[in-house]
Amino acid sequence: MPPIVAGPRDVREVRYRSAVSSSRTALVTGASRGLGAVIARHLAADGWTVAVNYHTDADGAERVVHDIVQAGGTAGSFRADVTDEASVETLVSRVTHELGPVLAVVANATGPQPVVALPELTWQHHLDQLAFFVKSPTLLAQAALPSMRDEHFGRLVLIGSDMVDRAAPGWSAYAAAKAAEAELVKIWARELGPYGITVNLVAPGWIPVERHAGADTSDYLTDVPVGRIGTPEDIADLVSYLASERAGFVTAQRISVNGGHTIT
Repeated sequence: MPPIVAGPRDVREVRYRSAVSSSRTALVTGASRGLGAVIARHLAADGWTVAVNYHTDADGAERVVHDIVQAGGTAGSFRADVTDEASVETLVSRVTHELGPVLAVVANATGPQPVVALPELTWQHHLDQLAFFVKSPTLLAQAALPSMRDEHFGRLVLIGSDMVDRAAPGWSAYAAAKAAEAELVKIWARELGPYGITVNLVAPGWIPVERHAGADTSDYLTDVPVGRIGTPEDIADLVSYLASERAGFVTAQRISVNGGHTIT
């Protein structure tokens, strides 16, 4: 199916539509590859219209959209820096105009995650992580909130990490930001519950994706009770449930998906 180019944007940023559509749109950030791409495909299979957000990988985003359309779904690709206020406002506005009101947000986008021990740690290291795991979810939730309140239905799903539970040396900036992200979930769940909006966090263990190609998983596996490495599908299955109407009574939860790796 040929692309439909919408608006005065980069011609590489395209929108596809199929005969199957949904009145509900899910926005998945950082969805051109890795966990985000698999989550986007799963939500589309559940009947959501999916906005595939990316920052630099236009080709990857277009592949995800193409896969969704080939499977009978509806999706579009949208470039945006989800740590920037104006960019997020424009993103949600465009998605709403082109695909429909955003009633689910999956905050998956992330940036570099350097391992930095305390003697070398700077405030900027903290700010870099907070931008993705506190600022970005806040901006996305604020931008999507009007549509969710109008529909009395909304799903905010934040992608966290079990690094919060592992006390790994060198990961203090990352783990601190992820811990803060989990606290947002509890407070927002109280604030937004009366409007039919649920807020949850999925905390994966180590889920190898494209950037981990060739990585040795043997040491990690020794501490995983179920005896296998997790897959992106393990995460996407839970996100799909939390985004569904079936999960309307599940909110304020931080759910680890790591095969028992952080049992205490």
